[in-house]
Amino acid sequence: MTISLSDTGKRYNRDWIFRHLSYQFLSGNAYAITGSNGSGKSTLLQAISGSLLINEGSIRYEKDDTVISDENIYRYVSLCAPYLELIEEMTATELLDFQQAFKPFLPHFDTKKLLQIAGLEGAAQKQIRYFSSGMKQRLKLIQAFASDTPILLLDEPCTNLDQEGIALYQLLLQQHTDNRIVIISSNDPVEYAHCTARIAMGDYK
Repeated sequence: MTISLSDTGKRYNRDWIFRHLSYQFLSGNAYAITGSNGSGKSTLLQAISGSLLINEGSIRYEKDDTVISDENIYRYVSLCAPYLELIEEMTATELLDFQQAFKPFLPHFDTKKLLQIAGLEGAAQKQIRYFSSGMKQRLKLIQAFASDTPILLLDEPCTNLDQEGIALYQLLLQQHTDNRIVIISSNDPVEYAHCTARIAMGDYK
């Protein structure tokens, strides 16, 4: 899988968030997007996910030498971010079952096993509205990592996590990112320490 950004830029009204950003992301690698608050880290991640249109340049997705259309890229992407909402009327079990129905899990995962890995088996039948913020973040993480997609996008992935939750995140990174493109938007070295490349948003103003 390859994601190629060519002279990309995004603006809101007359203010450019980033401009002239060219970069190539390759499978089997992990990348960090860093920068001050408001520098455009999350904006860039959302643009890469296909959920946000850019104003100039292009983003090209290829898998096995076949170009993937913008309208179909969602099938190849998993995203975990603080601003994504969970369906709070569902239980944790119902949410993961629902997720698997339209974006299958990696072959060695099922709902029961995922809840055990996340330490949420005791809350399997509890409505998500009664989860703490840390429990919700664990559920978001396990859902993103377990989805059988070649692209994994993580925006401030340790938000609301305690030390046990951070350990879970690091374990998931170690065990379930082979042959994927992993892109992490963060200013916390704990979240992106394993990344081998970094995009500094301040370079694209």
